[in-house]
Amino acid sequence: MNWEPVIGLEIHTQLATRSKIFSGASTAYGAAPNTQACAIDLGLPGVLPVLNAEVVSMAIKFGLAIEADIAPRSVFARKNYFYPDLPKGYQISQYELPIVGQGHIDIELEDGTRKRIGVTRAHLEEDAGKSLHEDFHGMTGIDLNRAGTPLLEIVSEPDMRSAAEAVAYMRKIHALVRYLGISDGNMQEGSFRCDANVSVRPAGEEKLGTRSELKNINSFRFVERAINIEIERQIEILESGGEVVQETRLYDADRDETRSMRSKEEAMDYRYFPDPDLLPVEIHAEDIEKVRASMPELPDAKRERFVSEYKLSVDDAAFLTLARETAEFYEAVVAGCGDARLAANWVRGELFGYLNRENRDISDSPVSAAMLGTLISRIQDNTISGKIAKEVLEAMWNGEGEVDAIIEARGLRQITDTGAIEAEVDRVIAENPKQVEQYRAGKDKLMGFFVGQVMKATQGKANPAQVNELIKKKLSD
Repeated sequence: MNWEPVIGLEIHTQLATRSKIFSGASTAYGAAPNTQACAIDLGLPGVLPVLNAEVVSMAIKFGLAIEADIAPRSVFARKNYFYPDLPKGYQISQYELPIVGQGHIDIELEDGTRKRIGVTRAHLEEDAGKSLHEDFHGMTGIDLNRAGTPLLEIVSEPDMRSAAEAVAYMRKIHALVRYLGISDGNMQEGSFRCDANVSVRPAGEEKLGTRSELKNINSFRFVERAINIEIERQIEILESGGEVVQETRLYDADRDETRSMRSKEEAMDYRYFPDPDLLPVEIHAEDIEKVRASMPELPDAKRERFVSEYKLSVDDAAFLTLARETAEFYEAVVAGCGDARLAANWVRGELFGYLNRENRDISDSPVSAAMLGTLISRIQDNTISGKIAKEVLEAMWNGEGEVDAIIEARGLRQITDTGAIEAEVDRVIAENPKQVEQYRAGKDKLMGFFVGQVMKATQGKANPAQVNELIKKKLSD
């Protein structure tokens, strides 16, 4: 039997505010345990939560970006459960009336096709604390620094049919929240993580199968792997005559497997009810328009502009707009050199070669956009050749200074004196009579040999265009 996977994602995005959603405590990462949890986060008697207005603006911004409905009135609820890292005994979230309603995201698949994925809702909530098991030898430590950290939970429709589609959707959301400036998207720090709901059904059938929920996955690679493993597990159960049990499962990256956390029968009744300490959030049309006016250019629009304005290939434009930092770096390079295509080649090819080798982000590049723009300009004005430019880039990467200083210090300025180049061309032709004869007999590929000999003799400093022109002229005489 052919089986069809059905996948939906719940993505938890930490919003980039300096203080928590209902208190003034800091959200900075890396503080000593339990030093950033105040009386409000702990739910101590007599304290009242106060909504951070900035999280509302950030949620509206996301809603506008996915063309979603923005609720004029949304309500916070208490989600009741007991766990050591939840000091209040409940989590403040949104339930029946979320701030962002139905919207959509368009993803691009590997074969170039586009697919629209529905977004059911996006709601605001506070994060819980963190349980630490590794360092306590049979006990659990509790760090409440994250308690009260603002989250936007983005819930998709079950529109994805493969792990690859799920990863494409997750990457698109990740890029979007970073473009919008509402989250840093740092997976290692827990700022961006997801739960995956996975089921399978016979191909062509409309009825959904029984789903499993894979909890708290924090990398694109692990999401793809966990979903594929879960699909295989469910198919194996069904084909052997068994039934899939609705349950929550964890992905163990070390063992490369999913394992059960709790079944549906053990799932808690959260007993949602409106939080009596918080008023409903009312959003007016002017509030939405104020946020709309602050919106940056979004990834899809930027990619289309790169194709139309800079005449880039769709592939280059997609790569350069995947992250806001890369797009901004690229446009700064274009501003410095004036050649959009050459800039794309150097950013995507040479610069990212170095970044990938050292596992660095472009924001951490020792070669700035201004430096790379100047380097490309020196190719354009014939100060250096493209080959020599790679040597200069390496020197800049290693901290040897600015473009012009490196060129002068290393004596890399290109030879453009026609007389000097012509002398080397004459010498190479005179020393290789056999190759000259073969070239004149029709073996055109030998042109590369002659050019290479001249470039070798000049240590790569001769202007390649002049070398080609002179060799052709001499050999045709």
